[in-house]
Amino acid sequence: MATEPSNIIAGIDTHADTHHVAIINEHGKPLADREFLAVGSGYRKIVDFITSHGTVTAVGVEGTGSYGAELSRVLRGEGLLVLEVNRPNRAARRTEGKSDPLDAYQAAQSVLDGRTTSIPKAKDGPVECLRILRAGRASAMKARTAAVNQIKGLLVSAPDRLRAKYRGLGTAAMITSLHRTRPSGHMADPEYVCLLTLKALASRCHSLAAEIAAADAALQEILDSYAPMLCDLPGVGTEVASQLLVTVGDNPDRIGNEAQFAALVGVAPIPASSGKTTRHRLSRGGDRNANHALYQVVLVRMASCQRTKDYVVKRTAEGKSKREIMRCLKRYAAREIYRQITNPQAAPDNTDLRQLRNTLGCTITTAASELGQWPSKISLLERGLLRNDTLATNYRQWLTNQTDKKDRPDKEAIPIQSVYI
Repeated sequence: MATEPSNIIAGIDTHADTHHVAIINEHGKPLADREFLAVGSGYRKIVDFITSHGTVTAVGVEGTGSYGAELSRVLRGEGLLVLEVNRPNRAARRTEGKSDPLDAYQAAQSVLDGRTTSIPKAKDGPVECLRILRAGRASAMKARTAAVNQIKGLLVSAPDRLRAKYRGLGTAAMITSLHRTRPSGHMADPEYVCLLTLKALASRCHSLAAEIAAADAALQEILDSYAPMLCDLPGVGTEVASQLLVTVGDNPDRIGNEAQFAALVGVAPIPASSGKTTRHRLSRGGDRNANHALYQVVLVRMASCQRTKDYVVKRTAEGKSKREIMRCLKRYAAREIYRQITNPQAAPDNTDLRQLRNTLGCTITTAASELGQWPSKISLLERGLLRNDTLATNYRQWLTNQTDKKDRPDKEAIPIQSVYI
């Protein structure tokens, strides 16, 4: 009588050159373990080795974002459930020691115990392209900052003729001016060598600036095709949108709800109550880069969004500190961004505003003055380059009132309250 294949769980300890695979059954009994090369043929052998022992329930992999990235892609391609193992069981490591087989068995055991439930990022789509571009852009920005600091440091001790010529200039003008210089002299002249080095550093800054601009253009191109409506949200630009998408990954379905997203970006409220004090504090977990991106969103909204300003005034009157108010605002922003990522909503179409204004024979300056806005902001709104739903609603209402007043001179237009957003 043939026995039915048992359910098994695999654990993999990944390294740069080799991966160690261990297999346990559904009751936690060790079945087999083996080491494989971290190459294409080794990945195929790992799949054959795992599937030959029974029905695979899940595979726990350490380092799915580094050494185990390609292996995770191969396993997912074979239809296997891959879970990310964060860290070995330290208590077991202290009592049983450490080795590659032990770490692999611990990875499998953590899946069986339910301690490993995270689905890793897919790393096979446009979001992975965003991550790679951002990595190159970040290093270019650091190198440009270092070059600018070196230029300013050299000018401090440079001969007076050089200091007098360049120290009064702004950073951008100084870099451009140094880049255009044509030093002449001999290598034993400190002034000539100093100017030669300054020109080389300035040329490096120009090259890095072009590299950063090319990365920004590539990021915007991917966002326009992959998540065009994310940047429609107030305070969300290319930098913020790309970072948040990188945090989520190419498979946003791995995040079950907005509470999990809030924990992922480090804005989940943490209870900090004691005795008669009931409060929550800022979370210090999650992706700190994503948390910083949300911080930038909140700063922009606190400076330019009337609804956010009103909220700050209200919570300040309630005795909340600025830090507590920003914690709440980051949580609200995370909720809005999560909904836009998982269920994109297009911005309202405001292209009819300019036509309505032209029909009335009204200038953009007059409309901006009536609404208490700058003409440039009204122009951006009319061309669909700015999303401000409150301003668009008030603008449309004002145009409608003016149309009614024009059609019925005996009826006064309803005054509209200026909104500063």
